[in-house]
This record gives sequence, C-alpha cells and structure tokens, in this order.
Amino acid sequence: MNVFKTRHLPLLLTVLLVAGPAALAQQEIASHPRDLVFEGLAFDPPDASQSRYELEQGAVAFVVEDHELPLVNISLTIRTGSFTAAAQAKPGVASLTGSQMRSGGTTSLAPADFDEELDFLAANVGSRIGSTSGGANMNCLTKDVEACLGLFFEMLREPRFDTERMDLAKSQSLQGMERRNDSTPGIEGREWSRLMYGTEHFSTQALTADELDALTTEDLAAFHEFAVHPGNFIFAVSGDVDPAAIVAALNSRLADWPVGETAGDVPEPGFEPLPGLYLVHKEDVNQGRVSLGHLGARLGSPDRYALQIMNDILGGGGFTSRIMSRVRSDEGLAYSAGTAFGFGVHYEGSFRAFFQSRSEAVARATAIVLEEVERIRDEPVSEEELTTSKASFIESFTRNFASAQQIAGLFASFELQGRDFDYLNTYRDNMAAVTAEDVMRVAREYLHPDRLVILAVGNVDDMLAGDPDNPEIMLESLAPAGNVTRIALPDPLTMQYPEQ
Repeated sequence: MNVFKTRHLPLLLTVLLVAGPAALAQQEIASHPRDLVFEGLAFDPPDASQSRYELEQGAVAFVVEDHELPLVNISLTIRTGSFTAAAQAKPGVASLTGSQMRSGGTTSLAPADFDEELDFLAANVGSRIGSTSGGANMNCLTKDVEACLGLFFEMLREPRFDTERMDLAKSQSLQGMERRNDSTPGIEGREWSRLMYGTEHFSTQALTADELDALTTEDLAAFHEFAVHPGNFIFAVSGDVDPAAIVAALNSRLADWPVGETAGDVPEPGFEPLPGLYLVHKEDVNQGRVSLGHLGARLGSPDRYALQIMNDILGGGGFTSRIMSRVRSDEGLAYSAGTAFGFGVHYEGSFRAFFQSRSEAVARATAIVLEEVERIRDEPVSEEELTTSKASFIESFTRNFASAQQIAGLFASFELQGRDFDYLNTYRDNMAAVTAEDVMRVAREYLHPDRLVILAVGNVDDMLAGDPDNPEIMLESLAPAGNVTRIALPDPLTMQYPEQ
C-alpha cells in the first residue's frame, strides 16, 4: 500500500527537487500526490570508524569534511555534569562554571578583550555544562582556524572567571528563580520529574538562592580543574578542514595538558513512582496541563524499535496518532496532545501522555487518553497505522546525515553514550521488521494503566468541578488506586514546599 500523509510533504518536496524534471518526465502526471511513485532511495550511513581519531591524552575526535563553504565547526563534548560528586557538593557550580568559561575571559584576556578578539574574527564561541555532559563550540572562517583555536583552547584551559561577569550571571539566574512558579509548563516539568525520580536525585534538585549566592570564583576554578581536561574530551569537527591538519592542530594543544579524574557513573534514582492523581493549584489560569504516565525504558532495550512504533501510533506521531486525533480533531478538547516514550541513557526514561485543555474539560480529555492507552494494549494496530508509522521512521532516517556537522555530532553522541555504531546500519531493517503483534506485545509489557501517575496543573477547583455537559466523568474518579494528592507551590527562592 502506498500511504501518503501530510507529515511526508517535506520528504516529497525534497525528492522532487533532487529528482528534477527529467525524472518526472519518465512517468505520467499523477492525478494526486498520493499516486506518485518513486524508486527507493539507496543510502548507506557513513562509517564512523573512517572519521574517528584518537588524540593525545585520551581525547577522541570525529572529523567530517565539507568543503562547500569556507567554514569550520568544532563542537567539544565533555564527560562531566551536575551529576558528579564534585558538583553535588557545591550545587549550581557545574552550570555556572559552564557559562563563565566563555563569559569570564581568560587569564591573559579580560572578558571585554576576549569578546573583541572573537568579534574581530567573526567567530562564535560558547561553553556550557548540563546535568550529564558539558561542552564548548567554535565556528569560524577557514582562514582563521589557527587564531580561533588559540582563543578556544585558552578559554578551555585558562578561564579567568571574572567576578563582575559572574555576579551578572548570578543576578540573571536569580531573576529566573523568582519566576519559577509563573508558568504552568515550568511547574509541570518540575513536578513531573520529582514524581518520576524522587526528590533526592540530582536531576530533580533545584538550586536555591542561598546556594547560588554562596558560589565563588574559587569554586568555579576548582570545578573546572576537576572536570575540564583531555581525558573527558570528545571533539566533533566538520567543515572545510583537512583531517590530518586539524588532528595535528588539536594534538599540539592537548599534548602537555595533564589528564585528571574521570567523571564516574551517573547515579540512578533508586525511586519507584507512586501511582495516583497529583494536583497543583494555579488560580490565575483557565486551562489545565496534564501529564500521565510512568517510567519508560533504557536506550539499549531490545524492544526500542517496537516501542517507538507503538508510541508513534498512540500519540507521538502528531496528527496521524490516535490521541491527537481523538482529543483534538474529534473532540476539540485540546490544541495539542500526544505521548513521548523516553529511553534513558543512564537510567529509565519516562512514558508520558500529555495535553492542555480548558479546565472543565480536563477530566473528559484525561478519560479519553486513558481509553487509548488501554486500547493499544488490547487491540492490534491497523495495517495502515503500522505502515504509515514505519515509513515515517525509515524515510526520515537520512535526515540524521543531512550535513557534515550533523554527522560528526551524531558520532560524538554515540561515543559519549558508549553505543554501538552498527545501530545506524541496522536501524531501518529493524524498524521494517516490527509487526502489529510486536506493537501489542510491547504495549502490554511496557504500558501499565495500574501504575499511572496523573499530574494536573491549573485551577484545581475548576478541574475538579468537571464539565456540566458530561457530569459522569469526574477527575477524582480517575485517580489510580484512589490516591489524590495536592502539591502546593514551593517558595521559588528556597524551594521549600509548604506542609499539606
């Protein structure tokens, strides 16, 4: 069956542009786009081993050439993050170190002078440290590579951590803290993480104003020395470069840089979500944001292909998915609705169905989502659904390799995660092999209606009152295990939650 859906239009246009008039002239003009037929696209993923170089002091680089424009991109991934013991001993130090490596200048250049040097070269340089990785990036003209590399490595190795720039960053961060309870999307994301992974895991720890204020430039320098060294480096280099030349340039700057401690393993949460209905009251909104789900799977799961198809059909596939079709298109209860099935690298991700609806319709929309979760466990998906979903993954696979920068970055991410590069060679065959029976099997094994956490953020009184036109559906009656818990908003600066 030749299935054509709206989300395949970009792919169709790309094929038309590539094929050109000559290819179209070989077939009769179709009466409708769905009747167009094209030969299969032959594509083999690039071989990562041909781009991988082992550098001095344990660093690794992936170099992918692209000489179309006189530009060079270097993205550095650093094996570190707020998960490390050093970062947890000083909350907030990882993130602030990451931003101030770039903002604070270097030992030989004041912040303004460092900015000016980069502006003169029309180069973009940045740095960051997140929860499970850090990084830095550089983009410049080919003719300026040597000069920019000098500045880039000076930033990496000898950051100044200027006091004035750090105080400015603190002030901006404090302003963000003050707005923590302003938006329902922010509240929903924060509370969902806490419900999935507990309040003690590093990923759910929110920085307080006092912890931020306590950080010093000495703290940043100490964390930098611990985290930023060649033993933690993975480079992704792309653009107008000669591989041998750029590898030599990197090696010359790494050779005398001592290797420090390794980051260690990312800790697992050790927490089991408690099923129930959790309500967060925000009086000044007329729509409720709802997330419902439970823990998902790990990236290496042998069922990941079937799970992606299952999630795509259930709610991840946009307008072709069941939840979007029912909640938005059929019932008109939400502008957007869908699902995401998370595959965690270091621990389980989470399965989450979500929507935003007017307060009185929240209960009805929630009931519909629950029905669809049950249905995909109980009934085989249709052949059309299966074919459309598999095609969307298989036909969009080549987009991962659309540019040299994407390819180098993809290889670097696989290196960081310790993934097998053969995954790229077998991906399409594994997706094509998924059957309707596989989808039902993983739905039954990985979706657990009896373990659901339902989080609703909005005007709780209006959400609980329900829809007068559908009085038989009440939100509290949908609470798993009859557990209904109210979560009060915390103080945004101390993150202390009031006693209930």
